[in-house]
Formats: sequence, structure tokens, C-alpha cells
Amino acid sequence: MATMEAKLMHALQYAGYGGGPAGLKHVEVPIPTPKNDEVLLKLEAATINPIDWKVQKGLLRPFLPRKFPYIPATDVAGEVVDVGQGVQKFKPGDKVVAFLTQGNGGGFAEFATASESLTVTRPPEVSAAEGAGLPVAGLTAHQCVTEAAGVKLDGTGPQKNILVTAASGGVGTYAVQLAKLGNTHVTATCGARNIEFIKSLGADEVLDYKSPEGAALNSPSGRKYDAVIHCTTGIPWSTFEPNLSPNGKVIDITPSPTALLTFALKKLTFSKKQLVPLIMNAKAENLDYLVRLVKEGKLKTVIDSKYPLSKAEEAWGKSIDGHATGKIILEP
Repeated sequence: MATMEAKLMHALQYAGYGGGPAGLKHVEVPIPTPKNDEVLLKLEAATINPIDWKVQKGLLRPFLPRKFPYIPATDVAGEVVDVGQGVQKFKPGDKVVAFLTQGNGGGFAEFATASESLTVTRPPEVSAAEGAGLPVAGLTAHQCVTEAAGVKLDGTGPQKNILVTAASGGVGTYAVQLAKLGNTHVTATCGARNIEFIKSLGADEVLDYKSPEGAALNSPSGRKYDAVIHCTTGIPWSTFEPNLSPNGKVIDITPSPTALLTFALKKLTFSKKQLVPLIMNAKAENLDYLVRLVKEGKLKTVIDSKYPLSKAEEAWGKSIDGHATGKIILEP
């Protein structure tokens, strides 16, 4: 497919740390060529995760991005248009969902290359936008619920009391739904405007995080939490601790230096109550499982808003603002 390589595509990139939405520049760059184990995708949808603009801010320097200029966004859905010589699972015309990894990025563009090992088939029942929402947020929620909290999604095992903080965000909306597939009682916190919506996703009780009970994380039914899926920042251990069951744990998806210190202290003192920092480990089989759940109607991608690639800066700003309900989708 040599003709593709000579062609240009529209993309957004940034050339250095900082700058926020204004740091994103519209450019014409060559369509990438897939390596041996990669597929080339014509993108139909991409989504923004907070990690994307945190990388731009420089919070992971000097590790990420690997080099400038950098095309951000990792979570995409699209159609395979070319494959590397070693690719066996996919062929041109296949509809897929892929995770591009933070090291490579590439989602804010018309085309992107994805590793075959982090690409899964997207059935016609799952829209491109629904699929693109899944990789970072869905996989993080899945790992929190199944591995860290130990919930069995087939509904077996003893009932667990789960708290999801910031339940109306990207990870939170998936975490509530996935937790409820197991034998759980789910308490959630969110802003007042989203309380009924989070109940509609299956939460058993929902707290306004600005109310006294919500700020204290007190379960309205007096339950102690076996696991907290902590999707926000700024809540000290002293607030969590009295609300935890004897072996309760706080699973922190955005651990701060203070949280990491708490994690170390709890380990050193052999405390039964633990703080667990969670780093998402992307696995294709888990992404495939989530796509199947969406197909079967057991999981939904909550879409906050959709933007064309030409207005990606607005979408970037909305994500930084931090009040999106669910996922912000870009459509090239």
C-alpha cells in the first residue's frame, strides 16, 4: 500500500510541555506506515483521558512523551486499512478498537498505527464511539473491580460493599456498572446533578460529594466498605479509614506522593486496611471482554459529548475542566 505513505493526513500535535488547549496545533503529516506487528487504522472515533493532558503538562517527564512533536490520545476505534507483514488476526476492512499506548499516542489524527496485540474486533452492535471509550477508562475500572477489589463478575462469591468516588467520570461510570455485575452493594459519590443518573447505572446509594455525608463518605445504610475505587483526588486517608471494613482497601487510580507514602506506611505497619495504588495494565483479552459486554447490553459507554477533530482543542479544554459526565469523544 505504498500510495498511503506518500499521502498526508490531518492531525493535532504539541511540540513541548504545557500550553493546554492552545498548545495543540493542527498539522498535515504523513500517514504512518505499520510496522511488522502493527495495523494501520482509519480512525472513526477517539477519546480523551485525563492522563493525556497530564502528559502534556509534564507530570510524567522525562518519561513521556518519548519525543516531540507528539500526537496525543491512545483510545481509538476505526477500520483496518493496512497490516504489517507479521499480522495474522486482522485484515483490511475489519472494524476494531485499539489502545495505542502513551509512549506512541496518535489518536488525534485521521489515521493511526496500533499494535496487533492491543487491538480487538468491534462487532456491528458496538458503535465506534462506544468502543473508543473503553481502553483506558474501561480497563482501569475492570482491573479495579476484578483484580484489586476481588469482585467476581459472574455474581458468585460473598457480597462486597464497594464505594466508587467521582462515579460520573470516565472510570467511575464503568466501575459502577462492572461492580454491579458481581455480588455487590455499590455506594457512589458524584455531583448533585448526576445523582439520579448514577442510580440509573445501578448504584444502590449515591452521595452528593459536597454534602456533609458525601464529604465524610458515610454510607446512608451504615455499611463499611470492603473496597473503595477512588477516581478523584484530595481525600485524605483519615476520611477513608473509619469507613472501611476491617480488611478494607482504597484502590487509588491517581496516587499522589502523599498517597504513596500512606501505601508504604500501611505496608510497614502491617495494617489490615490498605491503600493500593493501581497502574492500569492493558490486556487485549480484557478489552475484548468489555467490548462483548457492550454488545450484550450489560455495559454502556456513557458519552458526555462529541467533537469533530477540527474542534479538538475545545474537547481538550472540557476534559481539563473536569466536569464531563462519562467520555468525551472525537470524530475525525
